[in-house]
Amino acid sequence: MAVQQTTAFVLLIAVLVIPTVLGNDLAHGFGDHLNWKSLDEGLKESKETGKPLMLIIHKSWCGACKALKPKFAESTEIKDLSEKFVMVNVEDNEEPQESKYAPDGGYIPRILFLDSTGAVHNEIINEKGNPKYKYYYPEATSVLDSMKRASEVLVQSKAGMDEL
Repeated sequence: MAVQQTTAFVLLIAVLVIPTVLGNDLAHGFGDHLNWKSLDEGLKESKETGKPLMLIIHKSWCGACKALKPKFAESTEIKDLSEKFVMVNVEDNEEPQESKYAPDGGYIPRILFLDSTGAVHNEIINEKGNPKYKYYYPEATSVLDSMKRASEVLVQSKAGMDEL
């Protein structure tokens, strides 16, 4: 009986501790506490739920990407607002190759907002950023501004579609 209890306890600890230690593989450093999806899963969930999708495209070797990660992950405002989105980030070879995911170039990191049909909304840009790199975000505050705009624009467009 003691062996069974010990085995059950060890299994319980493993189930609870291992995911915490290993972290969220899909987070790639952008916050294990956020509900990240793969791009395919995210597009499917966005279509099913009507939630807009936020897509971060980055590389593991990129200095600007590495600098953004802790700022993004530590923002409680981003965490709270992320509940309104299907959250996706792709790293290295996961980057989608369709041209719609590089509307003004293939620089990194770039953050795009998609509606529930999978259409990229090119009008949602870093308003405070460089006009040559509209989807580049070096700071969490600029990401937050675009998330707010996207939640307003994309929720409104969804509401308008429901009325038709």
